[in-house]
Amino acid sequence: MQAEFDYDLLVIGAGSGGVRAARTAAARGARVAIAEDRYLGGTCVNVGCVPKKLYAYASHFRDSFDDAAGYGWHLPDTPTFDWPTLRDNKSGEIKRLNGIYQRLLENAGVTLYNARATLKDAHTVSMSSAKGESEVSAAKILLATGGWPWVPDFPGSDLAVTSNEVFDLDTFPQRFLVLGGGYIAVEFASIFNGLGSETHLIYRRELFLRGFDDEVRAFTRDEMKKKGVNLHFDTNIERIERGDDGLNVTLTNGDTLTVDTVLVATGRRANVSGLGIEALGIELDDSGKIPVNERFETSVPSILALGDLIDSPELTPAAIAEAMQIVEHHFGETTPEPLDYERVPTAVFCQPNIGTVGLTEEAARERFANIRVYRTDFKPMKHTLSGSSERMLMKLVVDDESDVVVGAHIVGEEAGELIQNVGIAVRAGLTKADFDRTLGVHPTGSEELVTMREPSRT
Repeated sequence: MQAEFDYDLLVIGAGSGGVRAARTAAARGARVAIAEDRYLGGTCVNVGCVPKKLYAYASHFRDSFDDAAGYGWHLPDTPTFDWPTLRDNKSGEIKRLNGIYQRLLENAGVTLYNARATLKDAHTVSMSSAKGESEVSAAKILLATGGWPWVPDFPGSDLAVTSNEVFDLDTFPQRFLVLGGGYIAVEFASIFNGLGSETHLIYRRELFLRGFDDEVRAFTRDEMKKKGVNLHFDTNIERIERGDDGLNVTLTNGDTLTVDTVLVATGRRANVSGLGIEALGIELDDSGKIPVNERFETSVPSILALGDLIDSPELTPAAIAEAMQIVEHHFGETTPEPLDYERVPTAVFCQPNIGTVGLTEEAARERFANIRVYRTDFKPMKHTLSGSSERMLMKLVVDDESDVVVGAHIVGEEAGELIQNVGIAVRAGLTKADFDRTLGVHPTGSEELVTMREPSRT
């Protein structure tokens, strides 16, 4: 790298992708610095995956207490939930993770700037912190500032909270409303319903989780309804007003709901405000993302971008994989194979969980001349004694000509854990015959994945 710069690589944003890129580049011998003005670990650690999963665990206990009775367990008193305990224990865990991220950077020899970084030119960044102003130069600058919640403009929208604040509410909302139809909205509806809130989900379309397999969407809708989530489709929030007994939410269909907290989960946008990309001529595309080439270079070649800033899956593992690619491209000796974004396993931690990898049935029908669909839904063995009516869905989508399993979808308890292993099989291009030749683990729900012999439809 050119010696006239302070660093070979300067990363703006210490989330999962930014930290991985910084550490890996430093391990290759590069001089690396990273700037972060908020919290180490980014969205995932602080206001995303980690606290969400902890809260999802907490929300499952109520069902577990109910299920235990059928197995002979009787609790002497009615279980009660204490919101401050969950909230504060979560904060303690996140503080521990923040410390781990800092030690990882320090041990890798990465210089950490606790400062707000703004692009000045193609190789220079202005740093602003409590200590004052300074400038730092780098041969390459990596933008890794992630996404930020977007709130639509309607009367009273300032009375709502986003996923940034919902984990740390002062008091537990006995009545909770979430606006949105993506995975974040669906997850929080399940979480607060499980914790004991009267929960409402408002979505402007006819069915949530657009982009997921249609059968999965409908099955999840029905299971969430059974668990007590009040679903309001084909409507939107017209306004929110503060009333004597809470927040009065008027919907576009004329209904009015009174709740304690409104969460707006209507999507996230690239977090580029104040970053200075406009002055350098870096423009967002029609989807609000930063365009990059196969080397993750923006229209200014010395400035790179990854993660939620670019058009790729908004997932922590995707950002980490992109970070590894960037380091190999710019500090390695080989050109890596492009990432395969199509066969990425992912999970939605609602109740019940969703796990999915590969193509939906709808996408497969568009791509292949003929497909076979294998599906089953059943009451898991656990619930034969629990008394719960919860059911589980498993589904394989197969290209008829090649027999390759091109999609797998699960709705049910621990679907997120199950789909990781199925994702390996789909990523490897295994056939339905390979699945059929695999012996099941009995008795488990997952054995259904290898015992479905007759197609449900073609």
